[in-house]
Amino acid sequence: MALDPYRRLLTIPGVPTLLLVGLLARVPATATGMALTLHVAEVLHLGWAKAGLVTMASTIGMAVGSPLSGRLVDRHGLRPVLVVTTAAQAAFWASAWALPFPALVGAAALAGLLGLPVFSVTRQCLAAMVPAPQRRTAFTLDSMLVELSYMTGPALAVAGLTALGSGVTMTVIGAGMTLAGVGLIVLDPPTRSAAELEEQAERGGRVPRRAWFTPSFVALLGTVAAATFVLTATELSLTATMTEAGQTAWVGLAVGIWCVYSLVGGFVYGGLSRGFSPLALIAGMGLLTVPVGLAGGDWRWLILALLPAGLLCAPSLSATVDVVSGWVPAGARGEAMGFHGTALLIGGAASAPIAGAVIDGVGPSWAFAVAGLAGAGIVLVALPLWRRRPAPAATPPERADQPEQAGQAGQAGEEAAAPAAAG
Repeated sequence: MALDPYRRLLTIPGVPTLLLVGLLARVPATATGMALTLHVAEVLHLGWAKAGLVTMASTIGMAVGSPLSGRLVDRHGLRPVLVVTTAAQAAFWASAWALPFPALVGAAALAGLLGLPVFSVTRQCLAAMVPAPQRRTAFTLDSMLVELSYMTGPALAVAGLTALGSGVTMTVIGAGMTLAGVGLIVLDPPTRSAAELEEQAERGGRVPRRAWFTPSFVALLGTVAAATFVLTATELSLTATMTEAGQTAWVGLAVGIWCVYSLVGGFVYGGLSRGFSPLALIAGMGLLTVPVGLAGGDWRWLILALLPAGLLCAPSLSATVDVVSGWVPAGARGEAMGFHGTALLIGGAASAPIAGAVIDGVGPSWAFAVAGLAGAGIVLVALPLWRRRPAPAATPPERADQPEQAGQAGQAGEEAAAPAAAG
């Protein structure tokens, strides 16, 4: 492993700025779920079931809206989508704290549908700005920054609601989302490189969905969902195990150490000379999670047992993004990244009730085993379809590393005869 891949990546014009803006924009985005949950359960005193209903409404909205916003980015360019979604987030978070519960559920679903697409847009723009041989390093570094945002956002939401109340905290989150959207609008990173624009113009406009939304792509989405299934179930199982042992006070530290494992694994993986199949990484993460429940007693043994699987977290997720960027033509990359985001949400949403049922039924140690075996099983199901994967998306050799601005991308797409498609 060497630092040179990271040095070369950060010398590409615009990439350090995009990564920094993406990191700062994701912090308020990762705080939203915790803020809504605590507002309903603790401030409105409506209980955790109704808090879960609001979170579910928001999640469903995001799952639908992620590929939709991606498609609109591909078709109309980045700025129009950012303007609409930024305005929607500002309106929701400025008023959410004052809404009665039924209105809050509907507003949360709509806000999810019109969510600021900071996660998918950052990845889409990285694919446009970074030459194909360096994308694995770029996506790995981006995955590490996502890990940092998840370590920061929810913790700030808890601290804010505890010290300032939900009204101030949700207003601050809204201000953060608005600043994030404005920052991306001003930055206006490219969604396609100059060479990709030329190639799309030669093809004559839009990329039909059937050209890339194939059974192998669905298999890829299944493995993405498997990764978040394992991770969400692991977090719940870890929390439940420590709570059962009377070590709740150390849960935050344990989760933080687990995140550090992911950061270390991602850093090493991004500096390697070659990558690995996401199937191998996700299956490995699942299988290494199975025996974690055997480390009972002291929480320090438990967190040590999570080390091997934790090291594969960031590499597994970044490898799936790298595959999407290689399989899907640039004109449909935004929509494909949106589907990738939806798969992440589905995996986490499906995992929570299943892991909860196992924890309640037979204990948290078994939930680790169920999570790991389920993840590895999904990979096995995906394997036959994966073998029929499409050829890598073509990238013209010349000027492949010279991106144009997203506004120019939209203009060139229109001149080619049809608006370009989503992201």
